Amino acid sequence: MAPLSPQAFHILVALAERDQHGYGIMLDVADRTGGKLRLSPGTLYGSIKRLLEDGLIVELNEKQRPKQGRDMERRRYYRLTPLGRKTAMQEVARMTELLEQARAHGLVAKTN
Repeated sequence: MAPLSPQAFHILVALAERDQHGYGIMLDVADRTGGKLRLSPGTLYGSIKRLLEDGLIVELNEKQRPKQGRDMERRRYYRLTPLGRKTAMQEVARMTELLEQARAHGLVAKTN
């Protein structure tokens, strides 16, 4: 498996707990990263397009979407697929292995 881009990984994490629309994903990523990663609309929707093509997320149909205010009708909602969850978990395992290697070579403080 090729590593996920940071943007794709953060989008999958944003969808791990709940379905969200694009703007909600943007806010979630910015909040979780303390503003260090801010997805522009072009980056967000380009990444979403690739994640949809790869089967890692799906766009919800009208019946699956939350029932909310009128402005929400235009928003597209996304859900993590089982393959997307598995892929995100594999990415976490890959990053954990990298962190352990860095720790073993003195690049990260050892934990007790």
